[in-house]
Amino acid sequence: MSRIRKRLRILGAVALSIVAMGGAITPASAATTIYSEDFSGGLGTFTASGSVTTGAYGARMSGSPWSDPSMTSAPIDLTGHSDVTVSYTRAASGLDVGESFTVAYSVGGGTFTPLESARTAAGAASFRLPASVEGSDLRLRFSLDAGSFLETLTVDDVRVEAGGDQEPPPGSLPPVDDVTAPGPYAVTVDRSAGPGDDGWLVYPANAGQNGVDHPIFVWGPGAGSGPADYEDMLRQWASHGFVVYSEVSSSSGDYMVDALDWLESQNAAPSSPLYQDLDTSEVAFGGHSRGSIGTFDAAGEPRLETTIHVAGGSFDGDGPESLRNPTLYIGGDEDFATANMERDYTNTDVPVWFNILDNTDHIYATRNGQHIITAWLRWHLADEEFRRTEDFLSSGCTFCGLGEVEYKNW
Repeated sequence: MSRIRKRLRILGAVALSIVAMGGAITPASAATTIYSEDFSGGLGTFTASGSVTTGAYGARMSGSPWSDPSMTSAPIDLTGHSDVTVSYTRAASGLDVGESFTVAYSVGGGTFTPLESARTAAGAASFRLPASVEGSDLRLRFSLDAGSFLETLTVDDVRVEAGGDQEPPPGSLPPVDDVTAPGPYAVTVDRSAGPGDDGWLVYPANAGQNGVDHPIFVWGPGAGSGPADYEDMLRQWASHGFVVYSEVSSSSGDYMVDALDWLESQNAAPSSPLYQDLDTSEVAFGGHSRGSIGTFDAAGEPRLETTIHVAGGSFDGDGPESLRNPTLYIGGDEDFATANMERDYTNTDVPVWFNILDNTDHIYATRNGQHIITAWLRWHLADEEFRRTEDFLSSGCTFCGLGEVEYKNW
């Protein structure tokens, strides 16, 4: 169980008060490599069925209308090893809705247990296996369910390691151990920013340090509220390296697009504190209640990578029609808006992850879900691909214990 998950289970889905404490840093211990395969010499110990080729790119499975390709490793002896981790890189290409790839493991010749099953993925993945694998034989299987030869899954750099402090692959922001704690940046708040000088710009005080370009998050407050009502959350997201802009919302998302235009102008202006420090290719819109409605309205904006909707389902169920990118839904089991969000989830055709938080009403949905949002932003805007399964798309995900979780179209 990860440190993050332990902490979340202890604290539950409630407002969290975090105190950052210093301490001695213990040097990381080296992991022992039990098995590795880069397919440079063919399949190695793997056996394959269906269309599987190897090359400098790794091992590539191609879909087929007749038989699904797969490849399975020979038994890997784990005798004498503990704290076992499986890692690999993978890239899925061209898969349609309803198609997927699966990575699974088997212990002692038993049934295969999925590590991940998804439609889209790219980059590195890493999984700590349960203690039940220790001392047994491990098999790994990669499989693809797709109907066209042009639909592929490419796998490379498969490794099985034991022991050591195995760090996840890095993203574009400084790494963190715990998304429930403040990030590594001190935060500056400008309360008279934006196109009309009436918005809040919350950003890392030392933006651009060490060559970091900071992703952008535009946040819409709920009706009857403003950025001040979300200040602790805006600060939390900015402390993790995101440049956050917020102003009083409307059901139209035009103000969000205008805010993004303004942020791009700040990135280009030598007089701006954010001059050439923004990553304008990594942008998210999100909001609470009415802010979520405005986010639906602006979700077709081509510069977006993802949208976030908290306690704000569309009134007619048509909001998801504008979605073009992966989206996050957060509701509450005591929130009147959750029924609309459930209808939106049903009508959503893009990749979506939905958590109905326990013991959460309309007002507290953002506060109780703020750390989910942090992890989502770090995944989708900061390229921390390991969060895909560790935090979201697995039965034991970091945030699965906080409420009822559903996801689809991945």
